[in-house]
Amino acid sequence: MKSICKPAPFSDEPEAVRIREMCDYSQRITYEVAYNGKASRPVRVYADGIYDLFHQGHARQLLQAKNLFPNVYLIVGVCNDKLTHSQKGRTVMNENERYEAVKHCRYVDEIVRDAPWEVDDAYVLKHKIDFIAHDDIPYGTDDSNDIYARWKAKGMFVATERTEGVSTSDIVARIVRDYDIYVRRNLARGYSAKDLNISYLSEKKIRLQNKMHELKDKGRRVIDTIGERKDDMIAKWEEKSREFIENFLLLFGRERLTNIWNESKGKIMNALSPPSSPLPPASPSSSNGDYDFAEEGVPPRKNARYESPSPSSSARTNKYYNEDYSDEEDSLATPNGIKQ
Repeated sequence: MKSICKPAPFSDEPEAVRIREMCDYSQRITYEVAYNGKASRPVRVYADGIYDLFHQGHARQLLQAKNLFPNVYLIVGVCNDKLTHSQKGRTVMNENERYEAVKHCRYVDEIVRDAPWEVDDAYVLKHKIDFIAHDDIPYGTDDSNDIYARWKAKGMFVATERTEGVSTSDIVARIVRDYDIYVRRNLARGYSAKDLNISYLSEKKIRLQNKMHELKDKGRRVIDTIGERKDDMIAKWEEKSREFIENFLLLFGRERLTNIWNESKGKIMNALSPPSSPLPPASPSSSNGDYDFAEEGVPPRKNARYESPSPSSSARTNKYYNEDYSDEEDSLATPNGIKQ
């Protein structure tokens, strides 16, 4: 047999009306009878709330209410926006979104829209409610310290446990804490500054930040990729470089490469050792006859400044007279040819 799943009906829809009319509410069901599974009909349990940003805490509360007794028909009341904003504050989801969220919870059998903030006798009678399920923490208003006190006194209240660590307020606090992150994310997804209620300058600033984060992420990914493939890239680079050099050399051949090398070597040697500059033209002999140009353009050899006076002079004296080509001034020597 094929299983068919469908959302829970609203209290004013025909299916919910039919089920309510079939209920014999004249037979009141006590907690002991319901707990022991001896009720002659389904036990009608009522749970109410705002159910904004429907989360696992809400689902767990409704699951507990559904499992209070062996045979439970779970009715859930959801307050509208006007009442909620006046009593508790602004919600993230509007009333229709909150209705639909609860309506599609599998533990729920019926939805009551525009539920009251505080349940009275007329409301209990209209919906034929046997028990009210809520956490046991007193919920006060301006007129009462605990709006569920009277139902506790009548034995029609059953406590459920809150899920610690998760609530609508906690989720909203996270959004406020990470506001900039969510704004950047939604701008990147196509939302406008008007949609997010931010100024034009804030929008441009956040879009620039998004670009910077995107570039950082791309750079990080590139670095990580290079780090993983570094050794392979180096090996491939060396292989390709050797192959390129070999192919380049084959274009010239061995003989051509030798000629290129010889020509290049000659140019390098000429650059390092340039030829001597041309000599100036020969000048006529000096008047004192110290210089004798034997060939044009070739400087003459200097003559000795002093001739030896006689062959019998000592070797010490000849040392200064013979083959002395010093350019020192005559004033540095004595008449005997010895420095003072």
